Amino acid sequence: MKNILFVCTGNTCRSPMAEGMLRKLAEGRGISLEVRSAGVAAVEGMPISSHAGTVLRDQQIEECHSSKPLSTDLVEWADMILTLTLSHKQYAIRQFPYAADKVHTLKEYVENDEQVLRDLQEQDSLLASMEMTRSLGGELQEQDKVRLIELRQRIPSFDISDPFGGSLEDYEATAAEIRLALFRLLDKLGNEHK
Repeated sequence: MKNILFVCTGNTCRSPMAEGMLRKLAEGRGISLEVRSAGVAAVEGMPISSHAGTVLRDQQIEECHSSKPLSTDLVEWADMILTLTLSHKQYAIRQFPYAADKVHTLKEYVENDEQVLRDLQEQDSLLASMEMTRSLGGELQEQDKVRLIELRQRIPSFDISDPFGGSLEDYEATAAEIRLALFRLLDKLGNEHK
């Protein structure tokens, strides 16, 4: 069984929707997963937002959700950490550099363009190396900074839109965006188990 952790900002909208939807979709496909979620700026114990809850109920998903901040325990529990934006991913890597190899944005993890995947791998390696250098008081190399800029300009955006403060339609659009990525995730996970 794989442990998957979704990470967004407050753990009241996107990551709980992803958590609930993946749990139901995986069960429907007979894929055994343990799924949790957290937020990089979450306050412990907040309920799921009302629109996110409505979106889940409309899909016959009943979630009894309570927000959790991203923590060492959750990072160590997870086999895979799927963030909803690049900034969430970068935060997780900065806070937990030892876990960098298991942190991805949801959309990049399900990406299948080989050149994009190579660029992502180089970017992640470069970010982890630069963070390690910075934390040890070392000087960052100018060519590394330039290369990082080049890679970021080439790599498409993998962010899931943030519906926070928006209408129910905004939440439905975000849920559809997440659902599409989750179908691709389950295809990928299903292929790994063959």
